[in-house]
Amino acid sequence: MIAPGTTFLKASDRGPGGNHQAKWLVIDAEGMTVGRLATRLATVLMGKHRPDYTPHVDTGDYVIVVNADKIQFSGGRMAHDSHPHYTTKMSKKSYVWFTGWPSGQREIPAIDLWEKKPTEILKLAVKRMLPKNALATHMLDKLKLFVGPDHTHQAQQPQPFPQYLMPK
Repeated sequence: MIAPGTTFLKASDRGPGGNHQAKWLVIDAEGMTVGRLATRLATVLMGKHRPDYTPHVDTGDYVIVVNADKIQFSGGRMAHDSHPHYTTKMSKKSYVWFTGWPSGQREIPAIDLWEKKPTEILKLAVKRMLPKNALATHMLDKLKLFVGPDHTHQAQQPQPFPQYLMPK
């Protein structure tokens, strides 16, 4: 039973995140380092760059990443046939996961993952930097990765990624 005289707040009056309008941002990832870019993307997806950031509310913005296949790892350059940004760290990096079955540990080298799914390296880096809770799925859905310089979200009129959030 609701007590007489109880008032209910509208969504816009509930405080931080109640009337959040998500912006669309676009960034070109060509030649950027995976980890440095992923931290900035995770910050924007969580909404930590906004003054109305609230941990339990999804206040993040949408991010469109073009040329996601042209990212690089830190380390010295090495010659490679198909990857122009191939480095020593990429040759040593591998991704490990467990299927849940006995003897189900799987491993794939970074260069093989890049050849099969070029955007998956950046997606995994961002995913592992997001909080481990139910909101992380919604935050990751706001990340749009594209191979090449074109994207399919012109109707959302994306703005350029803010300069103060760009990886150095």
